[in-house]
Amino acid sequence: MMENIFLAASKHSEFTWESLGDVKEGRGDLGEDMPVLVYRLMQYTMLSVLTKDMGEEKANGYFREAGRLAGTEFAKNVLNLDVPLNDFISQLQHKLREFKVCIFRLEDLDVASGALTVTAAQDLDCSGIPVTNETVCCYDEGFISGILTAFMKREYDVREVDCWANGDRICRFRGGPK
Repeated sequence: MMENIFLAASKHSEFTWESLGDVKEGRGDLGEDMPVLVYRLMQYTMLSVLTKDMGEEKANGYFREAGRLAGTEFAKNVLNLDVPLNDFISQLQHKLREFKVCIFRLEDLDVASGALTVTAAQDLDCSGIPVTNETVCCYDEGFISGILTAFMKREYDVREVDCWANGDRICRFRGGPK
């Protein structure tokens, strides 16, 4: 009998890449793609429920940590982590576009300190949402942190400084080693 991966994950509190399953096989007629609207419907309703239950700061923290886990696993399973930095950034840009996550750009990097600024245009989380005068991409903060941590082999912390929800046309993130 096959183990229930959702129960196994809750028993062990551990996500694995294998938990995602074989999407091609399982969605043979529907395919691997889905509208961004459906992704946002899941994300924003989940964030709404968590915020009502535990407050905005804690809910955003959970989304940030989920993003960090996702970014780490994405990096380990989709990207080659054994390449020079320029090749890694180029590969990351290509993969994020291929997976239709965003158009990713490195704006600035201080090689000595590791501090950087990156942008995400046309991203899954917020491009096109109404202006609410806030930054809303806490999941992306974690996702980028996880990717950088996996590649740089030291903990990174990333925070959003510009967001579509603030009236900007791109999301901008600044980060560096913890």
